[in-house]
Amino acid sequence: MAVDIVMPQMGESIFEGTITKWLKKPGDKVERDEPLFEISTDKVDAEIPSPSAGVLKEIKVGEGKTVPIQTVVGVIDAASSAAAASAPAPAKAADPPKAAAPAPAFKPAVAAPPPPAPKPAAPAPAAASGPAAAPRPSTERIHSSPLVRRMAKEHGIDLAAVPGTGAGGRVSKQDIEAFIAGGAPSSTSAEEAAEPASPAPAAAPRASAPPPPPAISGGQVHVAFESAVPREKMYFGNYEVQPMSIMRQRIAEHMVASKHVSPHVYSVDEVDMTKVAALRAKSKDEFEKRYETKLTFMPFFVKAAVAGLRAYPTMNASLDGTNVILHKEINVGIAVALDWGLLVPVIKSADEKNILGIQRTMNDLAERARTKKLKPEEVQESTFSITNPGVFGGLFGLPVISQPNVGILGLGMIEKRPVVINDSIAIRSMCYVTLSYDHRVVDGAIAHQFLHKVKDTLENWSEPLL
Repeated sequence: MAVDIVMPQMGESIFEGTITKWLKKPGDKVERDEPLFEISTDKVDAEIPSPSAGVLKEIKVGEGKTVPIQTVVGVIDAASSAAAASAPAPAKAADPPKAAAPAPAFKPAVAAPPPPAPKPAAPAPAAASGPAAAPRPSTERIHSSPLVRRMAKEHGIDLAAVPGTGAGGRVSKQDIEAFIAGGAPSSTSAEEAAEPASPAPAAAPRASAPPPPPAISGGQVHVAFESAVPREKMYFGNYEVQPMSIMRQRIAEHMVASKHVSPHVYSVDEVDMTKVAALRAKSKDEFEKRYETKLTFMPFFVKAAVAGLRAYPTMNASLDGTNVILHKEINVGIAVALDWGLLVPVIKSADEKNILGIQRTMNDLAERARTKKLKPEEVQESTFSITNPGVFGGLFGLPVISQPNVGILGLGMIEKRPVVINDSIAIRSMCYVTLSYDHRVVDGAIAHQFLHKVKDTLENWSEPLL
């Protein structure tokens, strides 16, 4: 029996995914729920488990290709697993007719996979049947990503006039680019559009041609990657060119969008962490023994940020057009550095958690981020963010705001420095903290009052740890 492998929907607002890596190849045996391939979406990277035990018969969508949800990306031959399981039984092996019986049932399964492939493209022919597809009614909801909406805004385009070829009429990046170029969007499915054989004959030679050498200007290397050229390393003399990963591309899009949308302003303060450092040093061994988790400095900063957000709700806000949304929940996003990029999992209702609760939540989110086990909802709905370049030895940083937040706190390295206290020089554990804030919503007065509240909470820490 053939079992289809489909692109899953990793959240309500996600309508497509990119296959970044197949963990199995055709002919490999797979177990049910065994990791089969890795995907990347607008929100999170994840490993997708096998829907059935059997043998991976066919891969329909290769690595690096983006397809709508529910698209068939591969096929598993579950009959092979069943046959292998029944082979040890001597009674079954002695019965030739029964051994041959699965053969007729297997043949239709070979022809079965093709029908699902056209599904994503089904609505497209109607939309592109004429010179230009008919625009949507103004009352119809338009599904699109933040990048597509930003591109439409920059070019003054009404998304209602752009025919969407994605799942449920979703407007993809390719649709908006085709519309901007003045041509009608392609009516083929995302999978067909990604195949080298599907472009018009005129484009075929370009797909097989080698990439042009990079242009070097002022010490910078500029490389143009054609869409049909395989995404792999290229070597030119004494340097190499690496294509950006899907996650890196998403990070780039989000960071550029944040800088484009939010006028960033930065404030810096210095915090005396001596009291917190002494308390942590005194309690960390007992804390780990009692609760079976290490105690880091980050929960202290989260609690201090929560105190600041309570005192100055404008920092716990987002902007929707000309409306400022003041959030009642305090959900703190914590930047986690990975070998392949950066994720910001969210501590939901951080204001309701004590030090232990925050530490355990952070450890769980960070571990699952590194093992690609995070769910899309766990990197959404943050109302404020914190990043910690100090853990890598940075004195301080000026981070980019994580949209749609209006602020992000940056933590520097905690180190002992000479400071003046009551006209005397003392050695104290000091830390620079920075605040990047959206000047459309937050003014300098509020930003510095918020930082002062964070500073005061940390320097006069009173909450017990055990």
